[in-house]
Amino acid sequence: MELHQLQILRELGALGSVTAVAEAMRVTPSAVSQQLAALQRGFRTPLTRKRGRTLALTPAGEVLAAAGAEAIDAMAAARNALDEFEHDAARAVSLSGFHSAGQALFGPLARELAASDPAPAVHLTDEDVAQSEFPALTARYDLVLAHRMEHSAQWPTSGIRSVTLVREPLDVAVAAQHPLASRRSLSPADVAGERWVTSRVGYSPDDVLRAVSAIANRPVQVQHRINDYGAVAAVIAAGDAIGLLPRYTSRSVDDRDLVRLPLRGVNTLRTIDVLTRPENLRRSSVRLVIEALTRVMARLADGDTPASRLKG
Repeated sequence: MELHQLQILRELGALGSVTAVAEAMRVTPSAVSQQLAALQRGFRTPLTRKRGRTLALTPAGEVLAAAGAEAIDAMAAARNALDEFEHDAARAVSLSGFHSAGQALFGPLARELAASDPAPAVHLTDEDVAQSEFPALTARYDLVLAHRMEHSAQWPTSGIRSVTLVREPLDVAVAAQHPLASRRSLSPADVAGERWVTSRVGYSPDDVLRAVSAIANRPVQVQHRINDYGAVAAVIAAGDAIGLLPRYTSRSVDDRDLVRLPLRGVNTLRTIDVLTRPENLRRSSVRLVIEALTRVMARLADGDTPASRLKG
């Protein structure tokens, strides 16, 4: 039993003939008859009867047609409610971000949205997970800020949509007094022999460090595994190790006692993406938040180059 079959049954009761129903619904009489036959196969009690040269509803058909009218009305109400939901630009949006993205983007995003009219109500939270675990977060949040190394597997396309905000390099960070601090750039061979502070396995810095080891053809000494970039920077500034810092999303880190240097000869780029379920993109409030995130990230990355910042 399908909704359009109930609609045909209702119209038959109202209009009195298959021909009239076909004309009203802009289909052929044959199509109307086929749908009525398909509906009848779901019931033992006859729903229609011959009345002269026309087809009429039986009492059972009238009962089903009346119930069908209620179902059609309920579906129309549901569609209307969904339309209102999708077009309500002020409706709440839940947004999850990994730690460095949250530190870099949440404040500017809140200011950006506060200045907009209408302004979606955004509920922010942080979820610091390994790259492979980001897609699953879309079951819990409307939008998920995620990072992925550019050379790694793409996000799944089944049931997930992604919007790239930026391609962000990871730079080598060393203490200001470190012998490498005077360099303008570094290669894997320059840094493979150093003591390192890096992330836990499954996160971007560890991925890059493994590539450094492979290209330099020597193992690297991992002294510390820390995911918080503020703590990473403090260890680096103390001269205890060197590490990797994202160029744009670790701007809250105090750079007074360290120097950032681009790493050449290895792909250090990661993408920062917004992941969401396809149906969420139909919502005006969700689209407004994505647009605001895009503007905030563009300003964050605008004019930021190794020459202008990394030595600063």
